Amino acid sequence: MSPDVVTPGSLRSAAEVNEQIRALWLRAGGSLSAQEREKYELLVIEWAAAVRGEVVEAA
Repeated sequence: MSPDVVTPGSLRSAAEVNEQIRALWLRAGGSLSAQEREKYELLVIEWAAAVRGEVVEAA
């Protein structure tokens, strides 16, 4: 696994993960390869977990 792919449950904020997602799409030019799609899916899972964690902390 590449060093910039973090497993879900990481300590990164939703904003940090969102920035990684945006950067991935920019680098890919709007069309993801199979490897990029896999990375994207992992980032989306991580982002969703971070959002849930931030909502729980706010409550």
